[in-house]
Amino acid sequence: MTEQKKQKTEIEGVDMRHGDPVALVQAWQEAANGQNVDRLLELSDPNIEMVGPRGSSFGHQVLRDWLARAGLRLQTLGTFVDGNIVVVEQHGVWRSLETWEVTGEKIVASVFHVDDRHIVRFARYDNLNAALEAAGLDHSPTAQPS
Repeated sequence: MTEQKKQKTEIEGVDMRHGDPVALVQAWQEAANGQNVDRLLELSDPNIEMVGPRGSSFGHQVLRDWLARAGLRLQTLGTFVDGNIVVVEQHGVWRSLETWEVTGEKIVASVFHVDDRHIVRFARYDNLNAALEAAGLDHSPTAQPS
């Protein structure tokens, strides 16, 4: 890892060398909330799978497009981890991109699949139970809340 890259990950609070899936997901969400497309792409696999109500799409351009139109800010309420799968319950707030007025709020959940350095899959669900089920997890001790 170059010194510049090492410094960047340390500054951002994510030590990618150790493959911490929760830290990676937190950094990804911070980048998305801050509309930091460069950082979001850096944290995402070039062929990231984005799963939504209309199915799956792949790649950095899909991620760019999603960020540009979503107007979504997510606050983490709870996290469940099993290996490289991270399920996050979140308070979502949608805003108009033109006026920045709140257009909706809801408790949602997201499932992230990570490798050692990138988010490889992101899927949002309407509630925690649906996300845990999709991830093959439940509220049992094997899915450790963090």
